[in-house]
Amino acid sequence: MTALLAGIGIAAMIAAYLLARSEAADFLDGQLRQVALNAGPGLADEQSAAQAPPAADEDPEDQIAVTIWQDGRILRNDPGMDTQRPERLGYADPVMGGETWRTYTRAAGALTVRVAQRDVVRVEFARTAAFGAVTPLLLLVPLSWLVVGWAMNRVLGRLDVLVRDLAGRSVSATTPLPMQDVPVEVAPLVGAMNGLIGRLQAALDAQRRFVADAAHELRTPLAAMHAQIDVLPASGIPGSRDALVAGLRRASRLVDQLLRLARLDGQEGVAERIDLASLLLDCVGDHAVLAQANDIDLCVAVTASVMLHAPADEIRTLVVTLLDNALRYTAAGGEVDVSLGQEAGRHVLAMRDTGCGLPPGCEARLFDRFYRAAPPDIEGTGLGLAIARRIAERHGLGLTVENRRDGRQGVLARIVLPA
Repeated sequence: MTALLAGIGIAAMIAAYLLARSEAADFLDGQLRQVALNAGPGLADEQSAAQAPPAADEDPEDQIAVTIWQDGRILRNDPGMDTQRPERLGYADPVMGGETWRTYTRAAGALTVRVAQRDVVRVEFARTAAFGAVTPLLLLVPLSWLVVGWAMNRVLGRLDVLVRDLAGRSVSATTPLPMQDVPVEVAPLVGAMNGLIGRLQAALDAQRRFVADAAHELRTPLAAMHAQIDVLPASGIPGSRDALVAGLRRASRLVDQLLRLARLDGQEGVAERIDLASLLLDCVGDHAVLAQANDIDLCVAVTASVMLHAPADEIRTLVVTLLDNALRYTAAGGEVDVSLGQEAGRHVLAMRDTGCGLPPGCEARLFDRFYRAAPPDIEGTGLGLAIARRIAERHGLGLTVENRRDGRQGVLARIVLPA
């Protein structure tokens, strides 16, 4: 930037110098001619002036008027000049013929000489010099804007790759930011960010290992407790056996979801070609008995055939999680509508229920792990939507869960497939 601005400044200085030199040269050439015309007796007559070559920029206003007195008599005087001999020698600014003049008077014995020049010439010269100095600056402003803009875009444009990489990263991204084409001034910042990414990834890996190990270790004692409860005698506190079974079922569900979440945070599964419409119908069929038992009207409408390349078990988990939530939070006599079709040129899988809906202000934390937006009397772990969001992120699916906007109470869950 310093080199560019210095180059522009030097160019402006050269342009101002050339303009000022040209104007000064024309003016001074005219002065030389005027001095030659007034250099002595007989040289200032009309015939001599007619024979003198013209100046480059000859202007009548540039004329130098000379008046000479000797013993009070006028030896020479130009038309329009006062004939009164000046009382004061040196420089003066008298008004003669309705114009302001700049004069210089000198006396030697009986001889007095006054040389005069119109003041308007000096004003015009100053105005022309100022214009010559300002013109390069006026041209310098847009030129500097263009050059500086080009230079800044060229330097900062190399950050576009870094910006696109950051914008396209998912939460689970582990690779460091690229250092190539990064300006030297920004390289320490990118290096520090890579170090932070590494430390964050190490902390997340430790957390995932702990969750996976803890969930895995809990499965064995929970299975043993199930077997022991099955052989317990029916006698005892009424309902105690059922309470134990319900508690173990919730604990087993939590452990299963923790293991599934740990697997989703690890390596991706084997992708295969999936018929989403067929998978959706299978999931709805599996939940038909549950919906009937809870007196919920479960409807499905498939108007498009969609093929998806992803692990089938993960996509099934995504669909089942949303469908299970819709049925779980819809009261008896309610409705759950499942559809697969096109909206605005994109394939969309939507689930609408008539349940309790989402409480205000929960949107920011809806997909957080262990966060529950449902009433406390409805069973849940707070991991279902976190698992669904993780699966959607892994496969580039757009997942949204919000309250219905068609005037009915309930939740609308949408999965927008890639174009």
